[in-house]
Amino acid sequence: MSKKVLIVSGDGVEALEIFYPYYRCLEEGFDVTIASPSVKKLYTVTHDFIEGMETYVEKPAYGLDSHAAFADIDPTEYDGLIIPGGRAPEYIRLDEALPNIVRHFFEENKPVGTICHAAQVLSIVPDLMRGREYTAYIACKPDVIACGATYIEEPLHTDGNLVSGHAWPDLPGFMREFIQLLK
Repeated sequence: MSKKVLIVSGDGVEALEIFYPYYRCLEEGFDVTIASPSVKKLYTVTHDFIEGMETYVEKPAYGLDSHAAFADIDPTEYDGLIIPGGRAPEYIRLDEALPNIVRHFFEENKPVGTICHAAQVLSIVPDLMRGREYTAYIACKPDVIACGATYIEEPLHTDGNLVSGHAWPDLPGFMREFIQLLK
């Protein structure tokens, strides 16, 4: 029976951080559902750095259809969870159905992959993050610390069922570790 992976995201998701895991999981033969606050075409973005600028720039990228709304997700049907970064985490964490989804994967010790700004989503379950170690985009370090977790400076880190990465350049190792946990 094929493993089932849930990807939670929304508009403003970093394109590489959703497309790479989505297609990589499909390549492995996994059944993948992309969920968002409502079923819609998600507008992805590309984040990049320009010399002389102290932060990244954002440009429109590809559209990608979500398959389900958070409110319609039964997390018990899934074997693993991926939370991409970009700007999506800052607002999807406000959806009232998302905390129960995220909580389920940690309470059941199922694989969870978070990359870049996904640490903002983990802040909705601070009781489950307390004492953990994970990494994220450096601007999310305060979110990690506020949860009572330890921010790891390395670009990739695995702590139990949680695989975390800094940003899209870390996707090969991130997905290798996530798939290893899932299998």
